[in-house]
Formats: sequence, C-alpha cells, structure tokens
Amino acid sequence: MNKQNILVIGGTGKTGRRVVEQLKKRGIEPRIGSRNASPIFDWGNKDTWVNALNGIEKIYVTYYPDLAIPGAKEAIESLTYLAKELGVKKMVLLSGKGETEAEACENIVINSGMDYNIIRASWFNQNWSESFFLDPIVSGEVVLPMSDVLIPFVDADDIAEVASKVLLEDTYNGEIIELTGPELITFRDVVDIISKVSKRDLNFIEISLEHYIEGMKQMQIPNDLVWLIEYLFSHVLTNPKNQLIVNDIERILGRKAKTFSQYAQETTKTGIWNQVVFQ
Repeated sequence: MNKQNILVIGGTGKTGRRVVEQLKKRGIEPRIGSRNASPIFDWGNKDTWVNALNGIEKIYVTYYPDLAIPGAKEAIESLTYLAKELGVKKMVLLSGKGETEAEACENIVINSGMDYNIIRASWFNQNWSESFFLDPIVSGEVVLPMSDVLIPFVDADDIAEVASKVLLEDTYNGEIIELTGPELITFRDVVDIISKVSKRDLNFIEISLEHYIEGMKQMQIPNDLVWLIEYLFSHVLTNPKNQLIVNDIERILGRKAKTFSQYAQETTKTGIWNQVVFQ
C-alpha cells in the first residue's frame, strides 16, 4: 500500500492536511498539491498541473474556496480530463452537501470513466476555529443572520478519515457519500457551546442577511468570498436536504460521528478561542 502514488490537492487546507495525516499513519507519503509544495500545484496556473499529476494513481481533490463559485466547473473539467490522460485511476472529490452548482462538478468526475467517490459534506465544525467564524469568536461578539436554522455540522477529522479510507479501498467505488454530524444545531447553539467550554461571555447578535453581506463588503472581503457566503446562507443553509442527518460516517468508520460539543471541548484546549485581542 505504501507504494501507491497519491496526490492530495489542497493538502495544506482544512481537510487536505488531515487526509495527509491519515495517509501517513498508514505508512503512505502522499504528494502535497499546493502552491508551496514541490512540485507546485496551483489552480490558477495549469502549467503546474502536469508535474503534480505525473506518476500519480489516486487523487483527493478540494477546490478553494468552493465548487459552487464561478470558474470551478471549468477547472474541475480540465483537471479531470488531464488526470485521466496521465493515467490517474481514481479521484475522490470533496463537495458541498445541498449545493446545486457543485453537482455540475460532481457529474464531471462521475462521468470521467475513472473510479471515484464524491464526498458531500455539511458545514465544518472547524469554520469556528480555522476559518471565517474564528475572528468573531475571539472578539467576543458574533453577528450572524439566520440564527435558528438547524445545521448538522460535521468535523473535518471525520471527513478526512472517511476520505482517506475510500481513497485507499475499492469497496466504496462509485458512491456519493454524505457526511454530517450526529445532531442538528443552530448558530445560537454553537455560540452557547463555545461560550461554556471556553468560559467566555460571548455575545450573539442576529442581523438580516442583507446587512451581513453589506458589512462584509465594507470590510473589503474579496468579492468571490462575499458571493460564496451569500450563496451559502441564501441557498444552501435553507435547503431541506441540508437539515437531515446522514449516518455515512458511522457506516464507513464503524463509529459515531463527532458531536459539536466534543469538537469544542478538544478545540478549547488549544487556546485558540482565548487569544488576547489588541485594539
């Protein structure tokens, strides 16, 4: 197994670096697909793709920031075609649960003629410690729209463990795998949980989606990220498919998915939520 040539595209990201860790535990040293790796892989420069894919048999693919954004479909189409031409046998694609636009990217992989898995994941727990919700938590004031929408947050560690398993094993070939946490919770619930485990007095303020998006623009957040956040809030969170718990983590790993409380208890030990904010 340690002779397999595996490329992890997005190998320094939230799930990618965890997939790398999982593979290393199995004695596999995967190739990292990133702009800082050697050979380089850069989504924005197709000239880097050939060297990154050379000699590779299996790839795990994450597209930043999301498969739903304009241009993602064309990038996935080009990568999939090139991968097959260069002899890649299997592709595991990380997708978003309930994202209609992302399904166009999924279909490219499904119809490629390669072995594949599609992993449709719900919102990550780690959005609160490694992504755009971290700063509000550290500041002590979380301002968000749609505070009462139920979300089955899923842990990136669980995603990576599933991804590495299906990448290496042929048992699940051709499956669309949906990953959620074991419970439905709201943004308000999340802030309450983090407040309790970190022993901090966090203030939650609900605003309209329109005001939230306008605030992001005033903060000069990149336009593609603003578009993505608006899309996720207005289309994905409200999709009934995203308010269902799926047991694929338990089916594949033989254990329960991690709860948000478990994640929060582990994360608070790192001190990430108790940073000192200098004004």
